[in-house]
Amino acid sequence: MSDTPPETGTPVRTSSRVSKRTSIKYILMLGALAALPAVTTDMYLPALPQVAEDLHTSAAAAQFTLSGTLLGAAVGQLVIGPFSDRFGRRLPLIIGIGMHVVVSLLCFIAPNIGILIALRMLQGFFNAAAGVVSLAVVRDRFTGSTAAAMLSRLMLIIGLAPLLAPSIGGAVSGLFSWRAVFLALALIGVVLGVIVLRWMPETLPPARRRTKAGASTFSGFRVLLRDRQFLAHAIIPGLGMGVIMSYVVGSPFVFQEGYGLSPAQYALVFAINGVGMVISAQLNAWLVGRHSPMRILRVAVLLLLGLAALLPVIVLTGLGGAAGLTAGLWLVLAMHGFIAANSSILALSNYGHMAGSAAAMIGALQVGLAGLISPLVGILGGSALAMVSVIIGCAVLIVLILATATTAYRRGGSDRPGRRRLRSGTAEPAAPLAPES
Repeated sequence: MSDTPPETGTPVRTSSRVSKRTSIKYILMLGALAALPAVTTDMYLPALPQVAEDLHTSAAAAQFTLSGTLLGAAVGQLVIGPFSDRFGRRLPLIIGIGMHVVVSLLCFIAPNIGILIALRMLQGFFNAAAGVVSLAVVRDRFTGSTAAAMLSRLMLIIGLAPLLAPSIGGAVSGLFSWRAVFLALALIGVVLGVIVLRWMPETLPPARRRTKAGASTFSGFRVLLRDRQFLAHAIIPGLGMGVIMSYVVGSPFVFQEGYGLSPAQYALVFAINGVGMVISAQLNAWLVGRHSPMRILRVAVLLLLGLAALLPVIVLTGLGGAAGLTAGLWLVLAMHGFIAANSSILALSNYGHMAGSAAAMIGALQVGLAGLISPLVGILGGSALAMVSVIIGCAVLIVLILATATTAYRRGGSDRPGRRRLRSGTAEPAAPLAPES
């Protein structure tokens, strides 16, 4: 099966039998695009002390350049998703990457912290195009268990970002300065732009775009907000990201101050847990070829809750010390690989006709919920017990939402995401799966 050249504007043909070469092409291309937001954030982490010193500001103000990126990303996904449903996937992607390059260069010359924060918000806004369009293209091009497998394999590439980006960013800022990190980000944007222009096909033909006369670009959100099962499946990845971000914000203090680990030892712990998430994502890609996404999801969330419940026992008893807590967190964080991809594809399953809007809402909920949940670790005291308490709270909510708002634990619900079955090897049509409102 051959792909249609990008300039024709014709989407690639949807089929349940996708060639291995085509699958690898999409995994690498979409994985690199979807990883851009994470790379943009994580490359910058080691340079925060330099930023505070060079711009004569506080550590809190420097840290807000990260929060600003997340806020910009949340808004960007809500805007770019409907835009991509109306004008196709390539246009918003090209604009987003192009503006990423421009804003990165402006960050390089930012004279003060206020301007840098504003620019980072813009960077998050435009970077959202890469994440939203990548997820929408998966829904355009693949369906059912094939789509879930694709998302899991994308996580292998995305999961490498937090493992490699901080080291690369630390090396760049150490050899040059924090400003050089933004030159590196601009260069990455140029490379991705070339890849999109040369190899990225348009996967949303004009016939499937939301161009009905008088219809608002954002009207799709009203449809999504009225769908209880969509919201349930869209919120679950956000709560899963809340688990991860609670660990990210709490673990530096827990392991370095609470357990006395050096920065190098903590970096090793961070990498070990990152590897766990990558491994689980690839295991999920194998499992969805044999079991439905819903069946995997309903088992994974129960395992998440059970494993999370062991964490306070480890903390309160001191069982295994830092190694014991690392092992417990490794198992808990690894569950995200089974939850995020399956829940996302179930949320998208009935919205092939507005995959951009649906992907945008899923992404915005992930960023927004993680941003709201993770500060609770500090509010509760920033201790190990505070961190694991927030993680357990997220796990409880995930199970409750899946049980009460979806068909997961009803008779036959393990194979049914809503109105349609998702079976291994069965492709749903690429045409609209539900009527537009």
